[in-house]
Amino acid sequence: MSFMPVNPRPFLQDLVNKEIMVRLKWNETEYKGRLVSIDSYMNIQLAEAQEYIKNNFSGSLGQVLIRCNNVLWIRAAGEGENGDVKMDG
Repeated sequence: MSFMPVNPRPFLQDLVNKEIMVRLKWNETEYKGRLVSIDSYMNIQLAEAQEYIKNNFSGSLGQVLIRCNNVLWIRAAGEGENGDVKMDG
């Protein structure tokens, strides 16, 4: 079985102007908001952002910029808890 790397940029470009969830690497912190833009380093700008810590609503933040090295994962907000799909190769 061979490994084929996948470029995440097209996936992220498809999420622009859609609601997403972003999980940070620590403290079970997540942000939900509309993806406004993403740059070449994959820094993320969210509008109408809401913060969740350990799945509990923490507050509304408005505009948020998340530095790329703080991100654990990103998913579309409508996918539910388990947005996993089957990996075929």
